[in-house]
Amino acid sequence: MRIILLGPPGAGKGTQAVRLVERLGIPQLSTGDMLRAAVAAGTPVGLKAKAVMDRGELVSDDIVVGIIADRIEEPDARNGFILDGFPRTVAQAEAFDSMLAAKGLKLDAVIEFKVNETELVDRIVRRAQETEARGEPVRKDDNPEVFKTRLEAYRNQTAPLSAYYERTGMLKTVDGMKPIDDVTQAIKEILGR
Repeated sequence: MRIILLGPPGAGKGTQAVRLVERLGIPQLSTGDMLRAAVAAGTPVGLKAKAVMDRGELVSDDIVVGIIADRIEEPDARNGFILDGFPRTVAQAEAFDSMLAAKGLKLDAVIEFKVNETELVDRIVRRAQETEARGEPVRKDDNPEVFKTRLEAYRNQTAPLSAYYERTGMLKTVDGMKPIDDVTQAIKEILGR
């Protein structure tokens, strides 16, 4: 199965991706991890990415899609993959769809986690407080101000993907505010397994 998980930061995509990896036996692909691996391996697209990053610039959509194209050719991704955090824009989604089509592949599901943003901010604040109470360092992403900035970026750049995937008929939604096990069950029903 080839799956994209959409939703704002803190919506539970990472938690559900781990459960999907275990249940379906397919990898969760992180564009950041793939980018670092391609650079480290010195692949042709990795060398292009390194040159761009060394100049302090953002890696282009073409390079990111090229890295994903290489990664999904690896044996562990032959039966599918889970993307969380990509695509981030409609342009990336269009480039990704074209790349898949060129390989004779298509997506099986795009699942969007619907959340109440006010409650989501409260959830992040609670998570930061619980982490602090355990004496653990709080993730930079769990700082409420940083989180609000990330949420705003999501709203501006990534939220338009909902309409894009809705037009393709791929978009399914789950209530990301429900308990974790309920969200897992809703995803099972969407995927039919």
